[in-house]
Order: sequence, then structure tokens, then C-alpha cells
Amino acid sequence: MSEHKLILVKRRTRLEELVVRYNTVQQAQFYIERLGADFSDYMEEDRRYRLSVQQAQQQLGQLGRVQTIDREHVPNFIFGEQDIVVVVGQDGLVANTLKYVTEQPLIGVNPDPLRWDGVLLPFTVEDLSFIVPDVIRRQRALKEVTLAKVELNDGQVLYGVNDLFIGRKTHVSARYEVRLGTSAEQQSSSGIIVSTGMGSTGWFKSVLAGATGIVRSAAWQNMNSEAEVATASASIHGSRQELNHFNWDAPYLYFSVREPFPSRTTAANLVFGQIHSKQPLHIVSQMPEDGVIFSDGVEQDFLEFNSGVEAIIGLAEKRGRLVV
Repeated sequence: MSEHKLILVKRRTRLEELVVRYNTVQQAQFYIERLGADFSDYMEEDRRYRLSVQQAQQQLGQLGRVQTIDREHVPNFIFGEQDIVVVVGQDGLVANTLKYVTEQPLIGVNPDPLRWDGVLLPFTVEDLSFIVPDVIRRQRALKEVTLAKVELNDGQVLYGVNDLFIGRKTHVSARYEVRLGTSAEQQSSSGIIVSTGMGSTGWFKSVLAGATGIVRSAAWQNMNSEAEVATASASIHGSRQELNHFNWDAPYLYFSVREPFPSRTTAANLVFGQIHSKQPLHIVSQMPEDGVIFSDGVEQDFLEFNSGVEAIIGLAEKRGRLVV
């Protein structure tokens, strides 16, 4: 086991974030209670999380060399080929760590099962004593996850485990040219979402739900019979269900344009489609400032995407590997 270094990834709790902002626990408590919230919940969450991290360190320390890193250091951390990564969640921390590893197996640990559902956190701290040895002996199943990749024409690269967002930092409309296969058009919109299979039940699902609701309501107002409404609703629901559940390892991505605005110079036809290895998505920015591309909801981890920069979005050359 000495060949394998165990990398434990942790994050700040809500309480720790408040202390960074307000300097002391007492000042943080004053701020929260002044708003009528329960500060004891922050304290209890912090206590449970710290205890879980401490227990994980003890468990892993009995199995091999352990290195603990904070979430903010993950993007610059160099993972070794034989490393095993243990993330003490929530789900978002698993996703944000997964895009920075290469072939290393990742174990998601739920620090508080009564508080967090943890779709990506199938294990508790107590499980580590037998899960890690199984992974080292390659006796544990691994679930592969398709990642999205955006590459700019200046060489910069960003990966996404759940999704990518291409647009403006603010609520101002984004302007760009989009091209998929032989289709291309000028667009003005609230931005573009690109989703992986893992992300298809998150942001992407909410975009589809909104579009489905609008189409259904519009259809009802233009139909004359209940039978027509039922048929249209069933068709819309079936299409949405099929898209909502494409697999984590699916060899394709989907993109969706948010709130496209048709005008004399912009169109709204190329607003949804599939991206695969032979059909990447090309986007050329026409935004003089504040154009960005970020992944997995982390706005601090972004690429600038201003006028003249071209982004090519497709499947990543690497895949995530989650221990199940």
C-alpha cells in the first residue's frame, strides 16, 4: 500500500466562510441571528464536518501516506498516477475535484448523511477502512464519467464534470457566433449551457423543464380539444424524460441556449443540439468585455471569453473514475 498516496480533499464549512468574512465566530453569530436564522445549525454542521474529516484522516493514516488539501488548492495540485483521492463532500466538491484528476479513482464520502443526500457520496467515513484496500487491490467497481472540455484558440483549457456556461458575468445579453456542423448563426442570449450526462439532472434539467412548461402552455392555448392537448403533452414529456436521463458515461454532450433573442442581426434557430467526437460546438465571442466560460457552477474558476476568442467545446480526452 506504500506505493499509493491517499489524498484527502476537504472544504470550508459555512461557519468557516462566515468567520473569514466577519473575522470572529461572535461577529458571525451576531450577523446570522440578527437576520432571524438559527446559528446553532451552523455550529452543528461545522462540528460534524470537522469530526468526519478528523476520523477520515485517522482511518486513512492506518492504510498509507495521507495528504490533506483544501478545496481552493485542488486546481493547482499535481496528483500522482498511483494516488487515491478521497473527498469529504458535498456533491459539488466531488464534481469540482473530479475535473482536476486524470485516471485516479475518487471516493466520495458523506460527512453527514442526515443532512446531505449525496448522489456522489455513496460512502461514510466508517467505510474507508475496507473501501480503500479494495481500491488498492483493484477489487472495487469504478464508474466512468464523461467530461466536457472547452479549448480556446489561445491554448487555454477548462474541463466540466456537470456543465459549462458560456456568456456574460452580468445579466447583460451575450453576443457571439455559434456553429455546429454545417449550421451557424449570430446570436444574442443569456448564455449557453453545455451539459454532461452527470449534469443532465441539474442545471440542464431545469432549462428543459422551463422550456417544456412554456411549450405546453402555448400549445394548450392554441388547441381545440382535450385529445390534442394530451397528445402534445405526452410527446413533450417523453422527449424531456429521454434527455433528462442520459448516462454519466454517454459519449456525447447537449447544449442549450438560454433566452435567445431574434432580431435583424441575430437568430434563434440553433438553440439546442448534441455534441460528440465528430461534431464539436464552435463559439466565437463578440463581447468586448465580461465574457466568461466557467464550469460546474464555480464562477471563480473561469476563462475570459471576449471579442475574437473562439471556443471549441467537445468531449474531454480523459474520464472521471468514481468508486462505487
